[in-house]
Amino acid sequence: MQDFHCRCGNPLFYENTHCLACQSEVGWCPVCSNITAIEPLDNGGYRCTHPGCDTPLMKCHNYAVENVCNRMVVMECGHADALCDCCRYNEVIPDLNVAGHRERWAALEAAKRRLFHTLDLLKLPHGTKDDDISVPLSFSFMADALPDQGLWRSTAKQEKVYTGHASGHITINVKEADDVERERLRVDMNESHRTLIGHFRHEIGHYYWDVLVKDRDEEACRAVFGNHHRPSYAEALERYYQQGAPADWPNRFISAYATMHPWEDFAETFAYYLDMVAVLDTALHMGITHVEYDGSLESMLIAFHQVGMAVNELNRDMGLLDLAPGVLAPAVRDKLAYLHQIVQAANPLERNSVTG
Repeated sequence: MQDFHCRCGNPLFYENTHCLACQSEVGWCPVCSNITAIEPLDNGGYRCTHPGCDTPLMKCHNYAVENVCNRMVVMECGHADALCDCCRYNEVIPDLNVAGHRERWAALEAAKRRLFHTLDLLKLPHGTKDDDISVPLSFSFMADALPDQGLWRSTAKQEKVYTGHASGHITINVKEADDVERERLRVDMNESHRTLIGHFRHEIGHYYWDVLVKDRDEEACRAVFGNHHRPSYAEALERYYQQGAPADWPNRFISAYATMHPWEDFAETFAYYLDMVAVLDTALHMGITHVEYDGSLESMLIAFHQVGMAVNELNRDMGLLDLAPGVLAPAVRDKLAYLHQIVQAANPLERNSVTG
């Protein structure tokens, strides 16, 4: 992620809605792809103040009304779409009558916007049911339905919401946006990392298995990740939660959970690939890596290792978790190579650069 600047010269960041120096309202302009100050127009709407842009804009409904977004939509002849290019993918939002849900929804939207930023860097296809795409993408952010007045009570007519993916629809339980609850689950599940953006990157990996692999490249995928038909997903799930991951999993997998089933291995490895792309995009814009980086997987791995080791040490100085593993097993590199290949094949015009 690059940094941005207000018209007053103050730095702006991807989540900002106001400039802290001059108090200007700011938003993401979809035309010039910048977080920029927006200036009210006399006849309603706003103008992008980024030099050379001047596009007439409106705030996304979820920015103007719900205060969980910061993206703008293009205004033509005084009219604009109600929702931005990220919020339009929402199918279900949290019950805002429950205390704390608006704040958790805002955190979910912030993570989703970063997800889409990385997908767009890679030029990966995605769209809603209104677009010309084979597998429409959508999101539901929901809470468990409990019989008491507990923190996660919801009007949903089901007992428990499971974070997951099914046929292009991604569901995330809003409790994942609660730092304390998520850390408790991370410890209970014995996970090295459990982050909100990590959930989005994992579940979108399942989505891209449907988009890029299913009925297209399954044989090649099986050769790398294993046969996703044997055992069945249900059998694999039961075995994993009864027996856990094999002791030697770091020799073959990116995470313990990746050992559960080839689909989970694909999604976990895809999430790691997106981690690399996002971190290197920021590192390159911020000038914190000096590795010659040409968009090849090998240069990605070298650059990510350099950045990861530096950030690991900084995190250890502050008592925080490591950003990246010190060593990737050869089998994991082979899986990343397969993913790099199918990502490039999905967008042949961008084969020379994974970060645009």
